[in-house]
Amino acid sequence: MKTTYLFILLFTGLATGNVAAETSTINELLNLYKQQGAATPNAQAGQRLWHKTFTGTVPFTERSCTSCHGDDLKRVGKHVKTNKIIKPMAPSVNPGRLSKTSKVEKWFKRNCKWTLDRECTATEKANILVYLKQL
Repeated sequence: MKTTYLFILLFTGLATGNVAAETSTINELLNLYKQQGAATPNAQAGQRLWHKTFTGTVPFTERSCTSCHGDDLKRVGKHVKTNKIIKPMAPSVNPGRLSKTSKVEKWFKRNCKWTLDRECTATEKANILVYLKQL
């Protein structure tokens, strides 16, 4: 009985810790983007940006975030160029997804350049973060 109780407490604590880390990271990034001049984050604007198709100069000329991540962000995606599997974006099914500031920033830089042909603005990043956070 004690073992079961301890296991439940440990598991609940670990799960809560992941959510706390994710929320902390998101809040840290939102504050950073605000300092960089971001407007008030808007999840609907983030969703529109996520689904918008861009035409660029790289070989895969029409792309959107959904090209690789898919329409259902609670499911696995697949990179259109490399066919590499991409874990779900939704923090509700992948708690570690938005847990490290450096990784979030790295992937924003890489993916915005590939998808939009430029870096995302602070407002765009904030909008996408609040959109992903609500999933």
